[in-house]
Amino acid sequence: MTTLQGLWYIMCMPLSSQTAHIDTADSRPRAWLLSAYRADSHAAWADWLLASQPQFNWQRLELPGRHFAWRIRGNPLSWLDALPLEQPALIVASSMVDLATLKGLHPRLAGVPTLYYFHENQFAYPLSHRQSHWLEPQMVQLYGGLAATRLLFNSAFNRDSYLQGIAGLLAQMPDAVPDGVVQRLAQKSVLCPVPIEPVPAAQQRDSQLVLWNHRWEHDKCPELFVEAMVALAEKGVEFRLALLGKRPQRAPPALARLREALPQRIVADGQLPAAEYRTQLGRAAIAVSTARHEFQGLAMLEAASAGAIPLVPDALCYAEQYPSACRYPQGDVAALVERLRLWLTGGLPPRVDVTPWYSASLAAVWAGLLAAAPGAGATPSAPSAPI
Repeated sequence: MTTLQGLWYIMCMPLSSQTAHIDTADSRPRAWLLSAYRADSHAAWADWLLASQPQFNWQRLELPGRHFAWRIRGNPLSWLDALPLEQPALIVASSMVDLATLKGLHPRLAGVPTLYYFHENQFAYPLSHRQSHWLEPQMVQLYGGLAATRLLFNSAFNRDSYLQGIAGLLAQMPDAVPDGVVQRLAQKSVLCPVPIEPVPAAQQRDSQLVLWNHRWEHDKCPELFVEAMVALAEKGVEFRLALLGKRPQRAPPALARLREALPQRIVADGQLPAAEYRTQLGRAAIAVSTARHEFQGLAMLEAASAGAIPLVPDALCYAEQYPSACRYPQGDVAALVERLRLWLTGGLPPRVDVTPWYSASLAAVWAGLLAAAPGAGATPSAPSAPI
């Protein structure tokens, strides 16, 4: 077994096993799910989609969520000899898939209706200090959008920043740029978020518990959160901290600083098992985001479903989800500290309704989009997604 075959067996099944287990008597339309980067939130979407849409006979192809640059450009090569032999009636591909190249390498797929799902777009993704060149991933998503039947976005911010990013990129090209590229993409774009499963509130909520439930990485700006927490403590405000979310083995500087500065206030610290994580969400009074990248914000939606009051930047996808009382100027530490002080000493605003993002609300939206896809130009008749 080659290295690639071994990897494929771990992620899905070898092609021979896939074809051997297909039920030829199954009358449901055959659909492929292509996900080229199985990271946490991508995996949650893919798992939910297949479980919630049994009207299709799904075949699933995924690659591990690592080696980003290779994954976004190399997935057609990784799948060169791995695609099922049976022709699908529908393809659902994440925007990490180099769809145009994939269809070019497999001409039999050229006419297959394809939904291209943007969990995120590379035009609005903030670069770290180690990254400087980002043209290739952007071109993958530009060509992928043109090759797809319909583009699905998990928020209006995601859609708008993608279209604006393409307009900006094409404006830099020296010549031979066709007219109407952005308009073509916009005309086939639809909003359809990733659903969440609601988290139950705890029997007893901690009115002083502030929750951080994000990755400890540059795009979530943990340094800003830590600065705000230290400043809040210096003002003499009583609060406790639940520091959750994925982090590297070696504590990032922001987390190390917070542990050193406010150890007595930390009541939870770690990437917890699912049940414990949901318990902490159910206990929290306030959930804070300091992100400079968020296309849907599943972690904040989950916290809000549990009854925590979200406090988020007035930017990104958040204006579509939360009232102005729950938003502060992006990057403004003083404004964040003052809002927290007021909430922790004077009372919280009302709970935010995020039921439009629940799985029970969105399953029918996804079903309608999948059903409409074979009629490429048809307008889906399913209920509208939240905007």
